[in-house]
Amino acid sequence: MGASLDLVDVDSLLSAEEVDVRGAARRFADERLRPSLPEWFEAGAIPARELAKELGALGFLGMHLTGYGCAGLGPVAYGLACLEIEAADSGMRSLVSVQGSLAMYAIWKYGSEEQKAEWLPRMSAGEAIGCFGLTEPDFGSNPAGMRTNARRDGADWILNGSKMWITNGSIADVAVVWARTDDGVRGFVVPTSTPGFSAPEIKQKMSLRASVTSELVLDDVRLPESAMLPEARGLSGPLGCLNEARFGIIFGAMGAARDCLETAIAYAGERIVFDKPLTAYQLTQAKLADMAVELNKGILLAVHLGRLKEKGTLRPEQVSVGKLNNVREAIAIARECRTILAANGISGEYPIMRHANNLESVLTYEGTSEVHQLVIGQALTGQSAFR
Repeated sequence: MGASLDLVDVDSLLSAEEVDVRGAARRFADERLRPSLPEWFEAGAIPARELAKELGALGFLGMHLTGYGCAGLGPVAYGLACLEIEAADSGMRSLVSVQGSLAMYAIWKYGSEEQKAEWLPRMSAGEAIGCFGLTEPDFGSNPAGMRTNARRDGADWILNGSKMWITNGSIADVAVVWARTDDGVRGFVVPTSTPGFSAPEIKQKMSLRASVTSELVLDDVRLPESAMLPEARGLSGPLGCLNEARFGIIFGAMGAARDCLETAIAYAGERIVFDKPLTAYQLTQAKLADMAVELNKGILLAVHLGRLKEKGTLRPEQVSVGKLNNVREAIAIARECRTILAANGISGEYPIMRHANNLESVLTYEGTSEVHQLVIGQALTGQSAFR
């Protein structure tokens, strides 16, 4: 945060390395992303491969993983990078999250040594792009109902089915696809050049327009035995990956909120209403104060959860607390900041409406608010209310 927004001295909780990583991510966001984002968002297209290579060169892809060319940085450093990149745009952070915390993490955590050696070095460099195929057209919050299936055919596997709302899908070189087998849900590493695999891009999005979103279609996709992720059995595999991605969102959403608040403060300081700046009015200051308090609380929560993750004690319901609170507060901040800019708040000249639109997707993906409420509710009561 800028000094004026860091009301509780969050920076005192960070190591020098974490501050350096945050600074590098902020410079990339300021110099490479912000100038082009209004155009990318309006066009609904990004130079994804070019950006992936630049992010890889900076060490931001799979940065919290070790070995295979990955940076091996800690959870808080990774989170701060997500925060700064999402302060530019949620779609940009989605590219980083899906690459590192879903596709790469799945191979790193559950893959064979051969799978890791083949894909992770290229993915960490941004030379190969990955996607993560779990969500289906009819099964989002209930992945156990997935219809995508894999059946044996001699020594091979044959995959059939479809996945929906897949970030990076149509530009990916490799897809981690989860499918139902006679042995339960299993993961497969699928090169996207495999016959029968296609990934039509989803158009007409009102949110995350500066991000590639696709459907995955698997039509008799034949894979060798070696394509299966050997260490993932059942839904614990994909759900473990989702917790990794949700952790990045806890930080990232606060980046979008911070950018909105910084924009609103700067605008209100220059906007003259009834002969004085908008910032000089009590109602405006009350809005700004309330939003700054929630922003600081959210970042403190994110850093605390990061420290728990460092110690290996972070529990799924704690991730749900962070995701539920921080995205909910971020979208509330974006909406309130829009009111300060009034009509200018809907203009692409300012980032606030873009952030607000993006956060509608962030509110839903990697677990809807309702799902996270039920995870927390189960932790509180010992009762599962999912069915």
